Amino acid sequence: MADKEKTVCDSSSSSSSRDKSKAEEEEEAALMALLGSESGWVEARTHCDHLDTLSSDLVHIPTPDTHCNRCHHPAENWLCLSCKDVLCSRFINKHMLDHYQQQNHSVALSYSDLSVWCFSCNSYLDAQVMPPLRPVYETAYILKFGEAPPVRTVEFLQVDDSTSAN
Repeated sequence: MADKEKTVCDSSSSSSSRDKSKAEEEEEAALMALLGSESGWVEARTHCDHLDTLSSDLVHIPTPDTHCNRCHHPAENWLCLSCKDVLCSRFINKHMLDHYQQQNHSVALSYSDLSVWCFSCNSYLDAQVMPPLRPVYETAYILKFGEAPPVRTVEFLQVDDSTSAN
């Protein structure tokens, strides 16, 4: 009898935790829809076919406090890495997105977090490991924080090949 009661109890508790989980999932989905994006870890690409349109001078760029050139909004602005125009994000008035759609300038740097986005790839790019993007990342970092970016360390997996002949 005790086993039967335990089974009934377990069954009802797992049902309520499933319902709670479903409710939490719906709430999370509503929040993501409100924000317009998913949250969580995003793996940045280390290759992009759209870097051929980058400006030849990405060391001389506007400062990170530059307002959007169209609506003059002071925050959430992006630097076009083709023409160096500063425009606001899709969360403000979507001027950088409009610029990409009109000019086909694919790659932009966020002055908020210094991430680099390729509109054509629909992906973030790892500016710290892609040689064409490193100068603009480093310059933007210095302009934003007043110092050079920290050196990024790369962990290497050391493989022990104990089966090889000595």
